[in-house]
Amino acid sequence: MTAETINAAIEAILFANGSSVEPSRIATALEISEAEAKERLEALMNEYQQSGRGITIIRLKDSYQMVSVKEYAPYIRTVMDLRRNTPLSQAALEVLAVIAYNQPVTKAFVEQIRGVDCSGVIGSLTSKDLIEEKGRLELPGRPLLYGTTENFLRCFNISSIEELPPLPEDDAPKEEGDVQLTVEEAINQITE
Repeated sequence: MTAETINAAIEAILFANGSSVEPSRIATALEISEAEAKERLEALMNEYQQSGRGITIIRLKDSYQMVSVKEYAPYIRTVMDLRRNTPLSQAALEVLAVIAYNQPVTKAFVEQIRGVDCSGVIGSLTSKDLIEEKGRLELPGRPLLYGTTENFLRCFNISSIEELPPLPEDDAPKEEGDVQLTVEEAINQITE
């Protein structure tokens, strides 16, 4: 296969899939090395970003996805007759910040930080696909663990959780297991 054919095949795979695809799956399909697949994906991503097109390629953790450029969202919304998503409430932003910076966490952990019941907010964030169940804690009652989703990364326009803004440093040393941020600090960091 020529370089142009491989690039075209990668574009077709990303477009047709509609969600993110790992380089290993592309490499297997095209019978190329995973390193070459990553290299070509990064090159295509840069090419799309520099060309001023209405679509681009983004990296989400260890996978890639073809998406529309956010500046064209109003036009897409009009054509597709989509309602604008309602913004997240202050409570939802607080819960999302606590989960994003401390994941995986239990509902009880979030409630301990916030001081109020979070069942409704966690249900809402789960239905919006911003958080998901990541397993169960090996304690009596086996409480669910929650973490952020790929959709969270997409909505906040980051490639991985490591790209979240760093938390402010305190002068006092922290012990392992201490809560690492206040709710207000987490919200400000995520929404900036």
